[in-house]
Amino acid sequence: MSEFYSKRRSVLARKMSSEKIPDNHLEQILAAGIRVPDHGALNPWKIKVISGEKLKLIDKDIILSEFKKENSNANDIQLETESKRLQRASVVLAVLSTPVDHPKIPVWEMSLSSGAVCMNLLSCAQSLGYAAQWLTEWYAYNEKMLEYLGGRKKIDKISGFIYIGHKLEEPNERRRPDPAKVISYL
Repeated sequence: MSEFYSKRRSVLARKMSSEKIPDNHLEQILAAGIRVPDHGALNPWKIKVISGEKLKLIDKDIILSEFKKENSNANDIQLETESKRLQRASVVLAVLSTPVDHPKIPVWEMSLSSGAVCMNLLSCAQSLGYAAQWLTEWYAYNEKMLEYLGGRKKIDKISGFIYIGHKLEEPNERRRPDPAKVISYL
């Protein structure tokens, strides 16, 4: 398993195909995704599975619509890009951080747990050989998107969108941190 992690690489959403992911694989990815550190077993996160026609609907009614509101001078290429954001993948898993009031567990720990859900979903999909990428992009910070996904304004946040599809090509390696610069021993 350590070999998988030492070679793990995301595939850019624009370099994946949207062929269907088998239901049993999606269930396996989701089951692995929720097996995360979660102080107090609060489940301070939610996963929204977006597939099929919902990908197109969200692209049109939320992403493109909201982009146009904020970018009145957008050109045709930009509008084309925004009109197909989610449709780059077979399925997109939206992960929401949904903190709860707790006298002893800080919101920060709940946020970290939500990030762990994103990483587990990503790693499981990749371990099954799928193209996958964890993205936020501008619409992860859009209030209309948050509300559409069932998030509470000023409380919940979108931790990320996990795009899952099929590889069009193997990803290139990218520069990694120098261990000597980011790891130290006390």
